[in-house]
Amino acid sequence: MKTATSENKGLARKLADSGLRMTTQREHVYNTLLEQTDHPSADDVYLRAKADMPEISMATVYNTLDALVKCGLIKQVNVERSATRYCSNLKEHCHFFCEECGNIHDVNFKKDKGALPLRIPKHLIPTQVDISIRGHCSNPVNCPNRAEN
Repeated sequence: MKTATSENKGLARKLADSGLRMTTQREHVYNTLLEQTDHPSADDVYLRAKADMPEISMATVYNTLDALVKCGLIKQVNVERSATRYCSNLKEHCHFFCEECGNIHDVNFKKDKGALPLRIPKHLIPTQVDISIRGHCSNPVNCPNRAEN
């Protein structure tokens, strides 16, 4: 049986602060998200979680993902009309979406003395920034749908 890690203690605290209790399924889905940083869809999370916990249901995965978003433990990433994807990276960053292979990559940006790299009117105070960049992977090895030129 797994021992509680600092991430799982944080998970239990955040869930409790939101009026939810820690369950084995919630912990498993959360740990599944932390294993890879490839911005999986709910279907991807379900398939990965099911590999180690065959009894988990799709409804449990959807409900857990919703709870994790509401608790601020993960973020939703929405790209046009495609399925919602999930990001466990809570640091300030934006996303690069490859229009050819569909991969989403984290892109870090510098904050200068707490300021965002944007010109925001002084009377507006941002609480969250979602920046999305579109393009394609430059290397065909990293982008299986991109043909070599």
